[in-house]
Amino acid sequence: MAHDHEGPLARLRRGHEELVLRQMRTHGPLNRAELGRLTGLSRTTLYDIVSALVDSGAVVATAPAPAERRRGRPVETLTLHRDAGHAIGIDFARRAVHVAAVNVAHEVIGSASAAHGAGLSWEKRVDLAARLVGGLAGGTLRLGALSGIGVGVVGPVHDAPATGASPGSGMATGTPAAGTATTTGTRAAERPGDPAAGAPRPHEDLPVLLRKRFGVPVLLDNNTRLAALAEATWGAAAGVQDVLYLRLSHGVGGGLVVGGALHRGARGLSGEFGHITAEPDGRRCSCGKDGCLETVASIGAVLDAHPGAGDLDGFLAALPTDPAARRVLDGVGTRVGTVLAAVCNAVGPHVTVLGGELAEAGPALFEPVERALSAHLMPVSRPDIDLRPATLGEVGGALGAIALVLHDSPLLTRYHTPNSVE
Repeated sequence: MAHDHEGPLARLRRGHEELVLRQMRTHGPLNRAELGRLTGLSRTTLYDIVSALVDSGAVVATAPAPAERRRGRPVETLTLHRDAGHAIGIDFARRAVHVAAVNVAHEVIGSASAAHGAGLSWEKRVDLAARLVGGLAGGTLRLGALSGIGVGVVGPVHDAPATGASPGSGMATGTPAAGTATTTGTRAAERPGDPAAGAPRPHEDLPVLLRKRFGVPVLLDNNTRLAALAEATWGAAAGVQDVLYLRLSHGVGGGLVVGGALHRGARGLSGEFGHITAEPDGRRCSCGKDGCLETVASIGAVLDAHPGAGDLDGFLAALPTDPAARRVLDGVGTRVGTVLAAVCNAVGPHVTVLGGELAEAGPALFEPVERALSAHLMPVSRPDIDLRPATLGEVGGALGAIALVLHDSPLLTRYHTPNSVE
């Protein structure tokens, strides 16, 4: 922020510096020509700004290795100093917290996860996240002016007026707050005290709790949509323009990449595939409808159908030798494939990615999913089925949250990010 005593030239220069630093945070290592195209600054101005940033230590200039050099002047690569700060991603899943961190040079510092019981309060979940973050990179993470935290939560996320701001939080009452989970209609199971939820509903104070704990800006979004962003940026569908992602976990949800852009939807409701009807006369879902996909394809539903397994690890271990377990999973895969086919017929993805803990069942799940896809897709689409397993594992949501903070994915160019707590 410019100081009141700065003159117009000093403010202009500071603005140019912030523009250069922002492009480097977003795009990672760049050369001067690339920075010039991105910033629109003249060659003389850019050279002056970059030279000052290099002299101050904020930017590091690296010459190419001798084997990579061509004739003429070597083209230096400019990166933010890796110790200038870090970006943190946190995924508050239903029964676990996942964290990941990168430095401003876009290098992954580390990741960690910890499970917790159902109904853990948000204060304790934030405490758990802070402990996990503190253990990354041997406790050497440094949150500075270039840092931020991206956060994934269960359920729809939309913009809301700020409430509960605390002194020193950096957010004044009445200004836009971070996105918060909706309290009406779609996710009744997210209400505190509902045993079906598996975790309390994110309330409007969560971003404030995080802002107070970490002291940096916070961006909040749906965790499965962030996992979709991660898979389409670095994972199974990297570089694909149209992607459908479905995660089968304690809940069922997903995300859409349409025309090369992550799709958020009205009121943050894109990707609620778990609440598409799979069995019209099926069990009552936590959302209030009957027979949603989540009632048959979540981890809890699978274990209810095969109680002898005990837990998911036991169920997966039983698959090779237990015909009953395979029949349960065959039914799950058939319903998942049928729902996916309906979505595919509507949006026409190039690639469909299946993730979450249940996807660890491998072919026992993927084969019935693919059979149902083929049976229910329009015939013209069947030869183009491209069903892939997710590759980023349980920290995909946290990595997607980092992409949200750094805005380092082209999939976010037209994406309406929920407001941040600054």
